[in-house]
Amino acid sequence: MLFFQVISFYLVLSSVLVYLEKPMFSTEILFWIVFNIFVLFMLFLDLFVFNQKSHEIKFKEAVYWSIFWIFLALLFNGFIYFYFGKVSAVNFLTGYVIEKSLSVDNLFVFYLIFNFFKTPKQFQHKLLFWGIIGALFFRILFIVAGIELLQKFHFLFYIFGFILIVSGIKLLFENKKEIHPEQNFFLKFIQKVLPVSKNQESGKFFIKVDKKWYVTPLFLTLLYIELTDIVFAIDSIPAILAITTDSFIVYTSNVFAILGLRSLYFALVSVIQRFHYLHYGLGVILAFIGIKMMIMDIVHIPILLSLSIILSVLFISITLSFILSSKTNKPQTE
Repeated sequence: MLFFQVISFYLVLSSVLVYLEKPMFSTEILFWIVFNIFVLFMLFLDLFVFNQKSHEIKFKEAVYWSIFWIFLALLFNGFIYFYFGKVSAVNFLTGYVIEKSLSVDNLFVFYLIFNFFKTPKQFQHKLLFWGIIGALFFRILFIVAGIELLQKFHFLFYIFGFILIVSGIKLLFENKKEIHPEQNFFLKFIQKVLPVSKNQESGKFFIKVDKKWYVTPLFLTLLYIELTDIVFAIDSIPAILAITTDSFIVYTSNVFAILGLRSLYFALVSVIQRFHYLHYGLGVILAFIGIKMMIMDIVHIPILLSLSIILSVLFISITLSFILSSKTNKPQTE
């Protein structure tokens, strides 16, 4: 089955990449193996037990799952605290908050993608599931490569910092999110090379008609989600590497944020357009982290202070979004 083939590749890839960093049979290797087994077990339950049949995820179900994933992340953070210490626990929490907050802004892009491709609601969970599988592949590659490069070339901290500052400024001046899948070179190439069916009601990525195989719009949607996630990683991975270069902390905080992404999407989809000022807050956060990376050799900003600033900016931007959007949408009375 495709699920087990993909999962097997993921397990082998993560094990090989970790082996390149850690001595064989070390405690760290054991943590990586156990954590990855846990991730695969949760993905298996998600696909074959809780969501065996395609269905539209309702608000109440999404909220419960969101709370569940946040609870698991905080529980794991407690484990980090008791085993690795306070600094690692704060680093994990900071990385998780950064990735989670960036994900909220990215959810709006997913919303636009589903609308553009007219994806039926009952298949959106399936697309996000396989999108997350792909995200896990790319994230572990980016994390290991990023840490390896930073350890060998210290000047890359300044380059990553500059990238984050530019990304932050771009978000600050961003008025409206837009997507243009029809202009994407890779998707245009796929549509030229492979026959594309208009049928997406079957919920399959590939269908066979008259002995000929076709890719469906669901497959094109999945490809575009994967491409956008690679773009998202360009911001999120350097941002977390500015907090810590401990691969286990960076990886686990990323994974927990990604695993809860689907339920968060369905919980927020009805109000996601009200987050008008979130991207301003994220812009400030990315610029702050970028500045922190660039001055790290001169001024040390304590991690607790960084976490406090990030949480404060998020709180202010989200609160302003709801307050001001409520005033804007308030019906006029004579």
